[in-house]
Amino acid sequence: MPEILEVRQQLGFGDYEARAYVALLQRSPLNGYELAKASGLPRANVYSVLDKLEERGAVMRLDTQSGTRYAAVPPSELVGHIGSRFSENLSAARHMLEDMAAPPEYEYVWNARGYGSLLDHARTLIDTAQKRLLVATWTQEAHALAGNLAAAEERGVEVVTLCLRACAAECGGCRGAIFRYRLAPEYGSRWLVLVQDEVEALAGEIGPGDGDEALTVRTRQRLLVELSAWYIRHSIALAGVVSDLGEQLPDLLSAQTLASLASLGPGGYRQGEDSEEGSSDQGAETGWLEYMQQAINRR
Repeated sequence: MPEILEVRQQLGFGDYEARAYVALLQRSPLNGYELAKASGLPRANVYSVLDKLEERGAVMRLDTQSGTRYAAVPPSELVGHIGSRFSENLSAARHMLEDMAAPPEYEYVWNARGYGSLLDHARTLIDTAQKRLLVATWTQEAHALAGNLAAAEERGVEVVTLCLRACAAECGGCRGAIFRYRLAPEYGSRWLVLVQDEVEALAGEIGPGDGDEALTVRTRQRLLVELSAWYIRHSIALAGVVSDLGEQLPDLLSAQTLASLASLGPGGYRQGEDSEEGSSDQGAETGWLEYMQQAINRR
């Protein structure tokens, strides 16, 4: 019977146990002889099978005037018992493995592909954060992670978000202290950068379109974690300064500093260049200050 195989696979029963339980579900209570006949089990095995089912909490023993009979525990109750035991076993196994594990001898760097994998790794970092989360994100990923970030805030985790989309109005996705500056490169893909408690970082690049393609790096390597954290912090700080001072800024800087900033313009970005693919406008190379001013004003 197909349902017997399904019960075996889903509940971890043996063949005889599954046959006995399904038979009792369809007709209860039964004594051993009646159950053997209804399920097709050998009479010599039926009582040992019933003992196993009773240990699993799948059947109840009923003592009646006509002898001992057995009834199936309702499926919802059985599944609840199995789920509780499974969770307890998983928890015990986790603690045992953690006790056996040696401290890591190196700071790992993991690489992963796929949008689902990117979000899974991001949620893991968010859900295990204890003190602080630094996040640089676009709208799509902000909405995908909003529930996890809200739960982190409820635990008392400080959340700082750099909205790379620079939404003109609150979209409901970003959490915590929100700073809206469009400082990511304009070449069709999106970024997600996340730093957890200053000890672990994730950086993901999501391809254009529906986001099925994504490349992710997750690491505890100290240098990469600090670079990711300072990218978010410096981006917010510098964008705030440039935004507030506006056109006054060049007058406040020395000629030497202005020359230095002019030489630091992002490679491949040209003043007046349209970010749309296929643009033919090729102006002069843009310096860092001009680039920042254009990026901050870009919507």
